[in-house]
Amino acid sequence: MNFFNSISIGFKEIWANKFRSALTMLGIVLGVSSLVAMSALVKGMENGMKEALVAIGGLEKVRVEEQEIPAAQRHLADQAIGLTVRDVYALQRSAPLIKLVTPEMRLGRFATVTRNGKSPDWANVTGTWPTAIEMNQHEIQYGRMFNEIDDEQARNVCVIGTGVRDQLFGTPEKGGKEDVVGEKIHINGQPFRIIGVFRRYESELDRKMREMEKDQPKETGGVQRRRGWGSGRGNNSWVYNMKNNTVYTPLNTMWLKLKSGGVGTNTVPDPRLAAMNIKVADIEVLEPALQQARNVMMHTHRGIEDFSFQTQENWSEGITQAIRNQRMSGGFISAISLLVGGIGIMNIMLASITERIREIGIRKAIGATFENVFIQILVESVVLAALGGILGLAASQGIVQLLTLLSPTENTPIITVPAMLLALGLSACVGVLAGLIPAFKAARLDPIQALRYE
Repeated sequence: MNFFNSISIGFKEIWANKFRSALTMLGIVLGVSSLVAMSALVKGMENGMKEALVAIGGLEKVRVEEQEIPAAQRHLADQAIGLTVRDVYALQRSAPLIKLVTPEMRLGRFATVTRNGKSPDWANVTGTWPTAIEMNQHEIQYGRMFNEIDDEQARNVCVIGTGVRDQLFGTPEKGGKEDVVGEKIHINGQPFRIIGVFRRYESELDRKMREMEKDQPKETGGVQRRRGWGSGRGNNSWVYNMKNNTVYTPLNTMWLKLKSGGVGTNTVPDPRLAAMNIKVADIEVLEPALQQARNVMMHTHRGIEDFSFQTQENWSEGITQAIRNQRMSGGFISAISLLVGGIGIMNIMLASITERIREIGIRKAIGATFENVFIQILVESVVLAALGGILGLAASQGIVQLLTLLSPTENTPIITVPAMLLALGLSACVGVLAGLIPAFKAARLDPIQALRYE
């Protein structure tokens, strides 16, 4: 009962000095709100980075590419055959820890995609298998992905991204067609029928900017120009740009019809792959899976190590390091704010004790113990800090909304319950630490001297 009475007295003291208490709590309010807002911004940034990592295939995806032959094997250079579909079949048969293998053939800088004289700034024209949709986390919005029959018969069909569609047919926002399934385009002069369109891939910031541009009045006059890719809208935008500018064709179509002619004078199809993408069964078995894949490929390549594996581990570690740095810097700033708030509480409690010396003397004269006075002052300090913490949580909601409006981030800030509980707990701890010295000072007052105090 005494504890609840102490809390009640604490609220009465705050209410009796409303303006002074409000100024005292301001430091705690700013510290708590900045801590929660910082945590929300970092959480949003973390989600944006992880979404980009997932969009490119996730940690389970590993890229296999050709590399220079090691110096010790240079004398075998004329026997190196590079990556071929034979490697793909060998991995499917003999590497059980690899759950998915997808080959890729590319035209690279020789690719030209046109329609009625229009062409995109660039297009990632890739011949692959239908499994590429799963490997690269693609989603079909209109039409379908080509299938095994399309690949076996080397049909002139393709699936395109929205970036290619918008530049060839116009953006839907400006009257262009959104569903272009059935339309024809030309790849290196050969007609291809579009059988599918991927959905638009974009960061949340890009989506917000695109929606804002739709609501703005159209510019009139001036020279029409493209601004290029360097928009600075986020470090992960290149992932979405790459996916939106993808043109997928069946692997055999690429090999027999696009790689056999139209590039130089050599009309013999080149059987080499640009790369292979493999996906391990589980990230926990990444190392043994890569060792298994290497053993299989060393056999198919007759002991010549002209290939390498590229994982996403550095990207994942970079995300972890960036988030850790942001949290440390934001936490340091928030800690300074809470420290300032704690000093303010200590100051106001010392002033309050000076004003209440006679009251404390009377309480001790009629039987209040050291512990009674100590707990009373400490509880008042904690109540002041906790109330400031609660107000700080409410203020953090508005701060996050304001930051989102003034400076759109890569992903919407997300206020999490653990961050709120941590901030509230820290504010209570600050109240305890700030109240210790005033509580000791009040509890050690001599009742006779206190009653004589004027």
